[in-house]
Amino acid sequence: MDEWRRNLIEDDQGRIAQLLKSARRVAVLGIKTEAQSGQPAFYVPAALQKMGLSVVPVPVYFPAVQEILGEKVYRKVSEVPGGIDIVDVFRRPADVAQHLPDLLAKRPRAVWLQSGIRDDRTAEALARAGILVVQDRCLMVEYRALRA
Repeated sequence: MDEWRRNLIEDDQGRIAQLLKSARRVAVLGIKTEAQSGQPAFYVPAALQKMGLSVVPVPVYFPAVQEILGEKVYRKVSEVPGGIDIVDVFRRPADVAQHLPDLLAKRPRAVWLQSGIRDDRTAEALARAGILVVQDRCLMVEYRALRA
């Protein structure tokens, strides 16, 4: 098996649990604002923050917004100071690839594509760079299950 494929975490609950147990800081790419509080791209990071994770907002839209969930907004993942355990991605599958250079520049420990989001080509590029990748799963659901 190609070594990089080990970075693609598909249905391995043990590896997902290991990643989540060690995660402290999550950057949320494509986060929405309080004005869109009924959308998963807002309420999922809000729930993660309530569960004790440090959430760093990286919205794609909303250029005037300076803060989301009481945290300073960054325009690119690579502009976030310090390390990032997981980048939680809320983008349409067709829009994920455009963020690849930014993600590779930051080199988070993992990139997590939310439920319904899958981009195998971008996932492979991230995995080949040594970044763990989870696709088409809800970070909030997995994190909540781990804590139950």
